[in-house]
Amino acid sequence: MDDGRQTLVLASVNDRLAQVVYWGATLPADENLYTVMAAHVIDVTGGMLDENPDLSICPEAIRSFPGQPGLIVRDTDGTPLLPKFCLESAIQNGTLELVYADKENGLTLTALFSVDTQSHMITCQHTLDATRPVHLHWLSAPVLPAPQQSDEMIDVSGRWCGEFQLSRTAWSAGMRYRENRTGRTGHEHFPGLLIPCIGTTNTQGECYGFHYGWSGGHKMIAEELQDGRRQIQFGHAARMETAPATQFKTAPLYITYSDTGLNGCATSFQRHLRDRIVTWPKPGKPRPVHYNCWEAVYFDHKLPVLREIADRAAALGAERFVLDDGWFGNRDDDTRSLSDWEVDPRKYPDGLTPLVEHVHALGMTFGIWFEPEMINEDSDIHRAHPDWVFGSEDQTLGRQQKALNMALPAVRDFLYDRMSKILRETDIDYIKWDHNRVLPMPDAAQTRGSYALIDRLRADFPHVEIESCASGGGRIDFGIMARTQRVWLSDSNDALERLRIQHDAALFLPLAVTGSHVGPRICHTSGRVLDISFRAWVAAQRHMGFEMDPRELTDYEARVLTEITSWWKHHRHWMYQADILRLDSADPAVIAEQQLARDGSRFVVFAGKAATSAQIAPRPLRLTELDPNATYRISLANRETASHLSRGTTALKTQALDLSGSYLMRTGVTLPWSFPERMWVIEGERL
Repeated sequence: MDDGRQTLVLASVNDRLAQVVYWGATLPADENLYTVMAAHVIDVTGGMLDENPDLSICPEAIRSFPGQPGLIVRDTDGTPLLPKFCLESAIQNGTLELVYADKENGLTLTALFSVDTQSHMITCQHTLDATRPVHLHWLSAPVLPAPQQSDEMIDVSGRWCGEFQLSRTAWSAGMRYRENRTGRTGHEHFPGLLIPCIGTTNTQGECYGFHYGWSGGHKMIAEELQDGRRQIQFGHAARMETAPATQFKTAPLYITYSDTGLNGCATSFQRHLRDRIVTWPKPGKPRPVHYNCWEAVYFDHKLPVLREIADRAAALGAERFVLDDGWFGNRDDDTRSLSDWEVDPRKYPDGLTPLVEHVHALGMTFGIWFEPEMINEDSDIHRAHPDWVFGSEDQTLGRQQKALNMALPAVRDFLYDRMSKILRETDIDYIKWDHNRVLPMPDAAQTRGSYALIDRLRADFPHVEIESCASGGGRIDFGIMARTQRVWLSDSNDALERLRIQHDAALFLPLAVTGSHVGPRICHTSGRVLDISFRAWVAAQRHMGFEMDPRELTDYEARVLTEITSWWKHHRHWMYQADILRLDSADPAVIAEQQLARDGSRFVVFAGKAATSAQIAPRPLRLTELDPNATYRISLANRETASHLSRGTTALKTQALDLSGSYLMRTGVTLPWSFPERMWVIEGERL
């Protein structure tokens, strides 16, 4: 398989399961693949078997494979099975389908591979069929080898208000095992992996990328065998299938190879998610500036206050108004009424229509918050249907709530009826879909049930956009994004923390889906006080919005926010399709990225200063992916914010500069001095 940037070669001997014998930079069209297969074989010596067991796409324990097997399954009565698969068919017609059978055990394994020549993404998936119900313990998506030229791997951990933390782990004999058993994608274990070769940076070198597109918790194995070979496995968290069945599927595993550093993998993931995974209700329509009222009013909903807030948000440039938690049941705090999805007549005696009509009159669309999969004990529905709860009666609560059993059709029907009634009776075109607690236990049926509810609503209300939120970034993956159009990256609106979170999340997520809001002057999650310009520019790096009480803004703050919002609107038409490229900053205090238009005609650089630099003067910032022979005109979009302590004659402070791509990539841009917690924004255009 070849997409013009990478080649994947699979081979097998004696009808055994295929193994990947080459994955990397594009091979010549006339390369002899039989020779490649022969060259792939490693030697044997003392203390080894006479032939190395295959590191196949589903390593089999029965074939003496010494590492983690790709399949662990038991018969209907619980008897362990040791599958041994042989080739039944191989069909290549745009995609590659390999079918293997274990006739003795009545099992069939189907591997599917497809390649996208535009995003340079290879999608692979396994399906296991059985002649009778069997119990599945573990099924990996097709297994890939990891490169020998790598000395570390990069996976992603995190926490609430501290998502997308990159963890670097050195390769050594043994296994790096990560498993998320919280029942959702999780802040703690984002299902992604990058394997850079030695010397790779953001902008140069080879890298291999993986993402498992499943929202219910995953397992990752990165194992180095004693013979030196390395394998990567991804699948659902182990023992998530609680009932025997005749068919099991992995989620799609998305893989890509880059010879342009981490950025090559990042742009593949960004493009594939935006252009192939997400389905847009209104394709081609600009992403609207977003306003969410949560950090303005919390549960204290008063119609006159919300109208005034909507007025001010619209004046600042907002184009969508989202009514957050507190509009339903008797919801005056987070301890009650979840699942009572009916408008609270105390707060809205005439329903939501008066507020919706006011918002529409201001030229904004209207969105609303739901947390469908959750229930409070203090709710009418819990009192009527305690049997709808997922998990044990004495389970530990989270935010005073439990989860509904989404595997039950009655639960899904109830939620659909309540939600669709709101959507039919009120002109709503946006849902913020929240998931604020981990599940009491992992269960794949729970995730499939949630998917089914979203799919049903999407089918009947195709104009409604959905945001995936789970205490911030707790449910972000390509599985949920096949059903939604936006993610709430973090509950932290602290621009300093957001700067880093957004930078690292860009390894997988494009601007188009990544919500980023200007928070209040005093951040509600960190207590930090940050300048309005810095807060606004950090939000302008992604899908821009506001989430504060606009009545708190001074005239100066309102003017700055309005100007930066106007800048974002002016540029969003091309930034929507731009590649987000992380820059290799010579100054560790500077977190910088370059958003490059798909045709290379223009770019914008955001250089955020996250801390005090060790040296006095800023170090030059190298750009990337420009045409070395072209000339670019660069200018500071926010030069008027230069501090009085920036006393030199740095050219960018007063004029635009025409420089070659070669100069900008090899020497870089010399920025003016600035305080920490400030952002320089550089606009560039190819002449």
